[in-house]
Amino acid sequence: MTTIPLLTLNNGVQIPALGFGVFQTPPDETLAAVDAALTTGYRHIDTAAAYGNEREVGQAIHRSGIDRSEIFIETKIWITDFGYDATLHAFDKAAGKLSVEQIDLLILHQALPGEFDLTIGAYKALERLLGDGKVRAIGVSNFMPDHLARLLEATSVVPAVNQIEVHPYFRQSELLAVDDEHGIVSQAWSPIGGITFYRDGSHGSTLKDPVIGEIATAHGKSAAQVMLRWHLQQGRQVIPKSVTPSRIAENFDVFDFELSAEDLGAIDALDTGVRGGPEPEVITRERFGRDIPEA
Repeated sequence: MTTIPLLTLNNGVQIPALGFGVFQTPPDETLAAVDAALTTGYRHIDTAAAYGNEREVGQAIHRSGIDRSEIFIETKIWITDFGYDATLHAFDKAAGKLSVEQIDLLILHQALPGEFDLTIGAYKALERLLGDGKVRAIGVSNFMPDHLARLLEATSVVPAVNQIEVHPYFRQSELLAVDDEHGIVSQAWSPIGGITFYRDGSHGSTLKDPVIGEIATAHGKSAAQVMLRWHLQQGRQVIPKSVTPSRIAENFDVFDFELSAEDLGAIDALDTGVRGGPEPEVITRERFGRDIPEA
C-alpha cells in the first residue's frame, strides 16, 4: 500500500499530506465513503460540526479495525458555538459524536469579522483544549490575512493550519504567502475546484481545462490527479472528497509522478481571482448560524 508523505505542523505534530474530506457528503453515504477511503489507504479524515456527519465518520473509523493512533481526525467548530465556554462544549459534542477522547486537529470553521471577540474567545478555548491534551493541534479555516493578524495579536498559539479554498482557478497567492510566513500549513479545500466553484457555470470546470488536460495527458494521469499533485508539490496539505470508490482511489494515486516547474507555472497562471465559496467578510451568525446538536 502507498505510504502517504507526512507534513510536520508548527508544533511538531505530523499530518498526512493527503487527506479525505466529507464536505457535503450526506450522513447516510458518509460511512461507506470513509470505509472506502480507509481501505484505499487514506489516514486523515476531515469533517466538521456543520457537515452533520461526524457521527458516521467516527463509526467508520471504529469499525475499520485500524488502530486509532494511525488515523488523523480533523473537525471544525461552527460559528454558532463560538465564544470560550461554548467552544469548550463544542469540543465535547464533537468528541462524543466521533467517539474519541482526543481530536488530532480542531479548527475554527470561519472567522466572525463582525464579532471578532467571539472568534478570539473560541480560539482561546482551543488553546485551553490543546494545553489540556484534548487536541493535538489547533488551527483555523477561511481566515484572511487581516483575520490572522488580529488573531495572532490576541492569542499565544500560532494556528497549525489554515484550511482555505485553493484550486487552479482561485490560488489565493497572497494568503498562501501569509500562511507560509507564519509557519501555518495551508490546507486546500475544494482542491480541484469542483465543490462550490462557479455555480453559474460561467467558467466551466477545472477538470475540463485544456491546459490541465494537456499536462495530464503528458503524464498519463487524470486532470484531478494533476491538480492534487500541483498542491502537494507546492507544500499544501490537500483534502479531496468523493463518494465514488474509483474516484477515491484515483485521488490517492498521486505519488508516482512529478510535475515540472513549467507545469506548475502553467497551472498557477490559470488563477482568475474569483472565489467560489462565500466571501469571508459576509459571514455572520444571523446569515449562517445553525444549531449544532448535542452528541
